[in-house]
Amino acid sequence: MAEVTQKINELSGEMWGIWFLIGAAMVFFMQGGFAAVESGFTRAKNAGNIIMKNLLDFCIGTVVFVLLGFGLMMGEGRFFGLIGRPDLSIFTNYANFDFSSFVFNLVFAATAATIVSGAMAERTKFISYCVYSGVISLVVYPIEAGWVWGGEGHFLADRGYVDFAGSSAIHMVGGIAAFIGAAMLGPRIGKYVKDKKTGKKIAKAIPGHSLTLGALGCFILWFCWYGFNGAAATNLSQFGSILLTTTVAPAVATVTTMIFTWIKYKKPDVSMSLNGSLAGLVAITAGCSNVSALGAAIIGIVAGILVVLAIEFLDKTLHVDDPVGAVAVHGFNGLWGGLAVGLFADPSVPNAPLGVNGTPAAGLFYGGGFGQLGIQALGVCMIAVWTAVTMTCVFFLIKKIIGLRVSKQEEVDGLDIHEHNLPSAYADWLPAVDQSLLDSGDDALPPPEKRVGVDVAVPVVNNASPGAKMTNVTILTKQSKFEELKTALDAIGITGLTVTNVLGYGMQKGNDLHYRGAELESSLRPRIKVEIVVCKVPVELLTETVKKTLYTGRIGDGKMFIYNVENVIKVRTGEEGYDALQDNA
Repeated sequence: MAEVTQKINELSGEMWGIWFLIGAAMVFFMQGGFAAVESGFTRAKNAGNIIMKNLLDFCIGTVVFVLLGFGLMMGEGRFFGLIGRPDLSIFTNYANFDFSSFVFNLVFAATAATIVSGAMAERTKFISYCVYSGVISLVVYPIEAGWVWGGEGHFLADRGYVDFAGSSAIHMVGGIAAFIGAAMLGPRIGKYVKDKKTGKKIAKAIPGHSLTLGALGCFILWFCWYGFNGAAATNLSQFGSILLTTTVAPAVATVTTMIFTWIKYKKPDVSMSLNGSLAGLVAITAGCSNVSALGAAIIGIVAGILVVLAIEFLDKTLHVDDPVGAVAVHGFNGLWGGLAVGLFADPSVPNAPLGVNGTPAAGLFYGGGFGQLGIQALGVCMIAVWTAVTMTCVFFLIKKIIGLRVSKQEEVDGLDIHEHNLPSAYADWLPAVDQSLLDSGDDALPPPEKRVGVDVAVPVVNNASPGAKMTNVTILTKQSKFEELKTALDAIGITGLTVTNVLGYGMQKGNDLHYRGAELESSLRPRIKVEIVVCKVPVELLTETVKKTLYTGRIGDGKMFIYNVENVIKVRTGEEGYDALQDNA
């Protein structure tokens, strides 16, 4: 019986070891989620650059983590419990090397590095990104993560600091680095303009090119977060509790953000709600194995409000341009998540990690007093100071030696073309002509109903309505209004029109449209141009119909331009004037 029990325990240990590595693979796939979120929240002309950065931060991170990073993080014989002693055992003693620990910590290091790219998107030199991304995985992350994880001899771990999956050790680090980088880099061109009346800077929204892609990235990240938080679970009850809190916190945070933006902006903000989901995930990461469902819900509520306020504070007060909200999501909520353990850690949670005094962590609201909260505050302060000092030095040196920012021309044109010789990440965006129709000859095309040779086309004098006035009415409006407009025109007898997709903008005075809390800038926006030439249908009837159909009372309803037409010639028959406009089918 004892042998059977031993075999079952061994099998259970192997099973959780396999799950540990599957969780690490899920964390790796978060790179795909980050790539989708960052490219979707930025403009299409930089999509290739964003993808390249998310690919390279993992690949460069792997190289430097092999050489030095893992040793600094997990090496034995630590200096004052702060820095590990690298031994390069991955090369010298591979047979006995801890493969699982290396892979697991590597994917977390890459996550910390990739957070920075979103905040500095659309204006950073690619070579500069490669350098600072490598430094994060080489030195910055390994040293501070070694304080938190690794057991005996690790400074914060020895003192009962709890950050189960990395709210502070990963996300706050990435958020602080992102803030420093974005502040030193400066905002994108056109992000801030001076108010003519007050002379103060006003934040202008620069919408991303694909909210759909950003949402897909958010769903990918949420799914992978079950591996991010749950990979280190050692039994089923702990695993179940972790997945529960990892679901409750982001769900509550998303609902909170939706309601908060609905009240604040009069409409629920889509991109903010997506950020709310990620903020909830970041905030619960530290305490996912220590808090109950109630604690997770409260953490989520705070995260959902905090992310909105932080985005607006950075954008409108500090004037730090963060296109994707990385600083608010990871920096502010990573800090909140680390502190929240000291408030909501519940010692009755199954297999809760140990806190101060070597007992299951107990927060301020669960009878633990200020002991756990104090060590949590010490931990986040140490990690924040270390990250701020090192990354300030790194960005300063990069800026002085090779430069951080691309030229104005490169930024305006887009980084894809200048940094990667890529004309567009969406080469087939425009519809192409079906080449098979062109190659198969004229017989492949539908035959016309009636043809008249140009040599026998007889000029027709406008006898039916001599001197009838012909008028061209050109309408510019939103694409979404076209079907409604076409139906209304059919109802008054308009039998022909020409429609063109165009780009443009007006004066935009009094624009009340907002994106992520900032006023939308005047940029080229898609519109349709509808051209109609009328003779029999009164112009007044046409214009009144158009006005009634398009009117919403909001900026962007459209405009009409009315011109006199000197003559109209139907090419097929040679008819002119009034007759050329009639439908003779």
